[in-house]
Amino acid sequence: MVNKDSVRGTLLVALVMCLVCSVVVATAAVLLRPAQQANVELDRKRNVLVAGGLVESGASAKEVNEAFQTVTTRYVDLTTGKFTEEMPAGGSGRAASRIKGAHERLARSDDIAKIFRRENVSEVYLVEENGKLNRLILPVRGSGLWGTLFGFLALESDLNTVAGLAFYEHRETPGLGGEVDNPNWKALWHGRKVFDADGDVAISVVKGSVDPNSPQAIHQVDGLSGATLTSNGVENLLRFWLGAKGFGPFLKNLKAGEA
Repeated sequence: MVNKDSVRGTLLVALVMCLVCSVVVATAAVLLRPAQQANVELDRKRNVLVAGGLVESGASAKEVNEAFQTVTTRYVDLTTGKFTEEMPAGGSGRAASRIKGAHERLARSDDIAKIFRRENVSEVYLVEENGKLNRLILPVRGSGLWGTLFGFLALESDLNTVAGLAFYEHRETPGLGGEVDNPNWKALWHGRKVFDADGDVAISVVKGSVDPNSPQAIHQVDGLSGATLTSNGVENLLRFWLGAKGFGPFLKNLKAGEA
């Protein structure tokens, strides 16, 4: 019999406790995994719907699931700008950007959003009514001051007018760059035009306030006070994802009925 007060006994008790704790933790992880996955999926749906103006941020699970029935998830080949049946590697474009062979490494001159790698295939969300496109919701991301901002941009059926912009994950400073979450600032995006008359990306975040008399006002949004780098980051990530390396070719094809 091992003396529990000896060094050997102490080590044996510690080993047994470690094994017991490991079994408990592993069992809990396995049992809770379906619930965790369900919560992740619910959170994804809620973020898409909030950006599209289809539910409030505090919507219940039932409200989210019911509202998401009006949304169709499709996949886009960002190289060709056309729909594809191929799902993004890893289940999402964000994951695909980290998987070998599923992304393109961006040249510095193209990478204004500072994401380094862009997935080859991305998910998009179509809100349809009576068989016609009502809104299109695109996943967007890019570098802010302290890290990457992740969000969704919703466009009206003309694929030019902003219906909503919402960030669901970021590390910006509360009260400064963190104001990307402020409902008042998010409301400023409604009705802004992302492209000019020539089809070029024109959306911008200005320092200070937008001059309502400026001919460019329809493309502009007030900057975040005291958060110039975050404001620049939001502008750059939108310009990237609406441009040639992002969803630009897809939006042109969709407008022309060739997606």
